[in-house]
Amino acid sequence: MATRPPVGLPKLSRRSRILLIVGVVLLFGLITGSRLLDTYVNWLWFGEVDFRGVYTTELLTKLALFLAVGVFVGGLVAFNLYVAYRSRPVFVPVAGPDDPVARYRTVVMRRMRVFGLGIPLFVGLIAGASAQADWQIVQLFLNATPFGVTDPQFGHDIGFYAFKLPFFEWLLSWLFIATAVSFIGAVVAHYLFGGIRLAGRGGQLSSPARLHLALVAGSFVLLKAVAYFFDRYGLLFAKHDKFDGASYTDMAAVLPAKLILLCIAVFCAAAFFAGAFMRNVQLPAIATVLLVLSSVLVGAAWPAVLEQFSVKPNAIEKEATSITRNIDATKQAFGLTEEKVQTKQYEGKQNISLDELKKDQATLGNIRLLDPAVLGKTFTQYQQLRPFYGFPTKLDVDRYTVDNQLRDYIVAVRELNLGGLPEGQRDWINRHLIYTHGNGFVYAEANKVNAIANGNDSSGGYPDFKTSEIGPDGKARNSDSGIKVDEPRTYYGELFGADDYAIVGGRPAGAPGEYDTDAAQYTYGGKGGVPVGSLLNKLVFATAYGERNILFNSAIGDDAKILFKRQPRDRVQAVAPWLTIDGDPYPAVVNGRITWIVDGYTTLENYPYAQKTALGNATNDSLTADGVVVQQVNREINYIRNSVKATVDAYDGSVNLYAIDEKDPVLKAWQGVFPGTVKPNSDISPQLREHFRYPEDLFKVQRQTLSQYHVTSPRDFFSGVSFWDVPSDPTIDNVITPQAQEQQGKQRRDRQPPFYVLAGDPNEPNKVSFQLTSSLVRQNREFMASYVSVSSDPDTYGKISVLQLQQDAKGPQQIQTQFLTSDTVSKDLNLLNQQKSNVVYGNLLTLPVGGALLYVEPVYIERASQQTSFPQLSKVLVSFGDKVGYASTLSAALEQVLTGSGATVPPADGNGQPPSTTTPTTPTTPNANMSPELQAAIKDMQTALNDIRNAQKSGDFTAIGQAYTRLDDAMKRFDRANAAGSAPSTPPPSSVVPSPTPSG
Repeated sequence: MATRPPVGLPKLSRRSRILLIVGVVLLFGLITGSRLLDTYVNWLWFGEVDFRGVYTTELLTKLALFLAVGVFVGGLVAFNLYVAYRSRPVFVPVAGPDDPVARYRTVVMRRMRVFGLGIPLFVGLIAGASAQADWQIVQLFLNATPFGVTDPQFGHDIGFYAFKLPFFEWLLSWLFIATAVSFIGAVVAHYLFGGIRLAGRGGQLSSPARLHLALVAGSFVLLKAVAYFFDRYGLLFAKHDKFDGASYTDMAAVLPAKLILLCIAVFCAAAFFAGAFMRNVQLPAIATVLLVLSSVLVGAAWPAVLEQFSVKPNAIEKEATSITRNIDATKQAFGLTEEKVQTKQYEGKQNISLDELKKDQATLGNIRLLDPAVLGKTFTQYQQLRPFYGFPTKLDVDRYTVDNQLRDYIVAVRELNLGGLPEGQRDWINRHLIYTHGNGFVYAEANKVNAIANGNDSSGGYPDFKTSEIGPDGKARNSDSGIKVDEPRTYYGELFGADDYAIVGGRPAGAPGEYDTDAAQYTYGGKGGVPVGSLLNKLVFATAYGERNILFNSAIGDDAKILFKRQPRDRVQAVAPWLTIDGDPYPAVVNGRITWIVDGYTTLENYPYAQKTALGNATNDSLTADGVVVQQVNREINYIRNSVKATVDAYDGSVNLYAIDEKDPVLKAWQGVFPGTVKPNSDISPQLREHFRYPEDLFKVQRQTLSQYHVTSPRDFFSGVSFWDVPSDPTIDNVITPQAQEQQGKQRRDRQPPFYVLAGDPNEPNKVSFQLTSSLVRQNREFMASYVSVSSDPDTYGKISVLQLQQDAKGPQQIQTQFLTSDTVSKDLNLLNQQKSNVVYGNLLTLPVGGALLYVEPVYIERASQQTSFPQLSKVLVSFGDKVGYASTLSAALEQVLTGSGATVPPADGNGQPPSTTTPTTPTTPNANMSPELQAAIKDMQTALNDIRNAQKSGDFTAIGQAYTRLDDAMKRFDRANAAGSAPSTPPPSSVVPSPTPSG
């Protein structure tokens, strides 16, 4: 019977082939065209900021990786396909007329070049494109620098783990991938060409196919042996419940197991190679079974048995060495060594004399009343000038020497806010040609307001604003005895979006200029910006932004420039892609120019024995949770340094990077990658250095680390009884239950942020120092454990001071409870609630003064009677010892607590919780001898008291306020009825009214 010849795939017509080729070319053009367009735009931008070397280095490194990895992986696949093709059997029997393998074999044989080159090319393109993302690993390997510190287990310099080990593991991973893909390709090719046949019992494998596949599989096993060798070093980064790093089990069982498995893997690879030449399939099979069994028994079972029956029953003794190594490495990796952290015992007295307290004028004379996280709306209301200007939600704190006196200020740039343009004015010309820049620098002394808002007076309680701005004549205008700004125009700031570009300068005669003031126009004259006057660049940017107006608008002259990437963080991240950028840039006036200062961190995730920290969780607090401050990506790190301070000129956008920690080995490595991009520390001018702040994100990471790593005893560390915690923010409304906290991975997002203050230096109390501060409480308790501060002064920058309390002192949450349970405070807040005014609690500052702790909290109100609501300072809360001061001025509130005239608060219970709600003595039930008015008043008082109790249990402040209002009304009616001659059976219950217990 004649057999039907194999049928191949249908042949394409000439027209179909042409259309297919055209389609492929168009698709390739769209993909590469977009890439080329972005590359050209970035090339122009990096040239503008004088960092083109960064871009070319990154591009060339990615290109080299693309070619190297692509050629290697694709070439290895091509080689194995070629071997499979050349070793194919001469005669391959066909299973039948419908044999699918024969059909595909015919198709492949007819288009051998297409498949033989196309498949490796496709695999190589995928591999090369994937490898580009790891360009930083390769560059750090090529520019590795020593740390000068060795790990305690293997004795290698830390630089080996930071720079070389990641590269070796990366290289090994690509060898695994190339070998595995080649093996799969070889199996498919041998099957297709007949070297592997499934017909017959157990199938058939030709000798060339057996030899080929055995050699590839043996190579894979040999790579596994190399992986076991490097896996030993990975033990130093292992995660455990109590600590990170190699545990006792790792060293006693897992490490020897890796060496044993390494030898077994080498033996198994030899078995594969021997089986290939001896034509023995049993040897590779036995080797594979041996490798799997040994991995289970030696690599997993034995360490598990040792851990369960030897280590866990004696964990404290067994893990002591590992914990000690973890403590030492973590302190080194997070910059918390003894040279940088000074710990002192602090008495934390409950009561000191007025004279003792007044000695600390460095702190008392600079207590900050203005909260930068609250007053954004107030700045906007009073200093916006025009609807297209605006301020960030969170303002900043900085210090300046004005009139020969160092003071701290709330500072902000009056930025351009295109979202504020009226609907009818949001056309392309206004958004990109007319409204191009902000106007000025606004600041207010942090411990002063113009007057306090009392009663219905809405004119006081606001910052004493000063400005440096553009005058009506288009020239700079500065407040008297203030901060001088020579160029108030700001083209770069935090409020710009990713697509907010401006086309400036080079306006032809008769074309409208940029808006400057109502009476003046302006033409940009700075060096910043990419030229956009040529036809090529107009076409490029019109395509990039999808905006034809760029191409056809007649106001864009030959000398015009386009400004984009206008956020300071974005500009710094672009020129230094190896840095982690702090979430809160801040403006400073340096030599008459508004300058954005941006902190940059170098980080690692493979510092031996150091504890890994989730960066996003560690830096989260009540401000990042609300989106007020940029949140860090939640990636794990175990090394961090604030190695670079970056500046961005608010007018021309120029970027400068300065080395602030020149000893950092990671910075040195990156300086080798990008030579000349980071300026030396000596280039920092004194005027700029005066405005450096210790960065918040670094401090948040360090305070969280200190909460555990202040403990030096392995036994105490293992038990965890001496650990601290970051307190929750007592001034926000949300309450985090223990269940919710556990669901959030025990990382509270309502944590109190750190605060910048101008106060007495912890080491020199009479010296005024600009510090970043935070309270720490005892773990799972609200009592204060320590007070941590770090200096931002040029001569002591980065010095961390830890005041460790010798006795229990109230923490922020307890202080807030003390404030709110004070009779005077609760009544006044109830009155404000009756007036439908919104009460906003400012930052609760903790200040060490005279051996004791002073707490200060501003209270703002937003009046509901006003059409536009914005915070104004109403009262100041002060707590000292067991006294609460509550007054319209800080001096008056301080006087109350220091002279003893402040309200006394009952002590907290043994757990540090607020005093439990006192059950009031209920008035006697009304009787027939009382007047109807008196009887009704007593009944209403009973009802109101019950409502107060119920509202306190539920933590409903609104209900508490309403119940107090009803109680106050009933008591007044009671007094009037009593004065009319009806004797009460019990005294009025004003003295036994339960104090309001806050929910937070």
